[in-house]
Amino acid sequence: MTATAEQVTGSEQSEPVTGGRGAGRLRRGRSAGPGPGGTTGRPDAGGRGGRRRSATGSRAPLVLLAPAALLLLALVVYPLVRLVVISFQDYGLRAIFTGQAGFAGLTNYTNVLTDASFWPVILRTVLVTGAMVLGTIVIGMGVAQLLTRLGVAMRTIVSVVLVLAWAMPNVASSLVWQWLFQPFYGVLNWLITQLRVFGDHTQDNWASHPGQAYTIVLTLVIWQAVPFVALTLYAAQSQIAPEYYEAGALDGASTWTMYRAITLPALAPTLLLVSILSVIWDFNVFNQIWLLTRGGPEEATLTLGIWTFVKSFVSNAYGQGAAIAVISTAILGVLTSYYIRRLVRSGEEDL
Repeated sequence: MTATAEQVTGSEQSEPVTGGRGAGRLRRGRSAGPGPGGTTGRPDAGGRGGRRRSATGSRAPLVLLAPAALLLLALVVYPLVRLVVISFQDYGLRAIFTGQAGFAGLTNYTNVLTDASFWPVILRTVLVTGAMVLGTIVIGMGVAQLLTRLGVAMRTIVSVVLVLAWAMPNVASSLVWQWLFQPFYGVLNWLITQLRVFGDHTQDNWASHPGQAYTIVLTLVIWQAVPFVALTLYAAQSQIAPEYYEAGALDGASTWTMYRAITLPALAPTLLLVSILSVIWDFNVFNQIWLLTRGGPEEATLTLGIWTFVKSFVSNAYGQGAAIAVISTAILGVLTSYYIRRLVRSGEEDL
């Protein structure tokens, strides 16, 4: 009897484990069986430790995101909430010194919406933003295409120049631009005069004419924004497999046809992203316009950002300035909501 039991036990231990449901049940039954001393083996051994590791792993993302969340609360959420609160208050110079402001209800919004400058400022801001974004995207696409055709050395030089232009603070670049277009001793006026084609433009004040004022503002903003768009599009374009272009060349497709049929569809998500960012940045342009034209001449370059500053810090109507800022935020949210939905939808489709 003992020999027979040992043979049976030996046959069970040497029996190979095969696939199938029975084998799975057998393996689960053996691993879940009591071990020496009547205690269970692997499940209890890993149960408490597994729960501990799971709890630690679930807290790790929260710990890593906490600093960024605190910064967002301090630098974005709190100022935005404070801005909304001030827009409903009678907030002026007296409130700054006393720290007390009475509740004004919708008075600030009513004064802003009924102001004669409101709708012209809205239309002007939208048109100026559209011109800046369009010019930035078109020129950026051209520069990105140029980078793909340059050699390594020349491409490196152009990339460094673009990065330096992009890294230049907008206040410093605005002051340089102001010097370039200064009357009497501005470099550009001197160059135009030296051409002896357009006459003497030495005393020409670009900021005193609406068309010329828009010219210097748009060129400055586009010049500052093109490097980011160009380098981003170039990075995306360099990821396109060259086999597509080789197949197009074998089929006899022209350069423009391959760019339209291969490059543009591949760049669509990146173009959408840089367009959203350009709309947000250009809609809130302030330093360049204020330093070059101060909203003039005769409010020709008065945008929402400039109007907010004038109402708040020139007229000391901080409540109305806050109301304009809240309206600007709402308009910007409406303008970018469609593109954000498209971007999110394209990301879900890629997954």
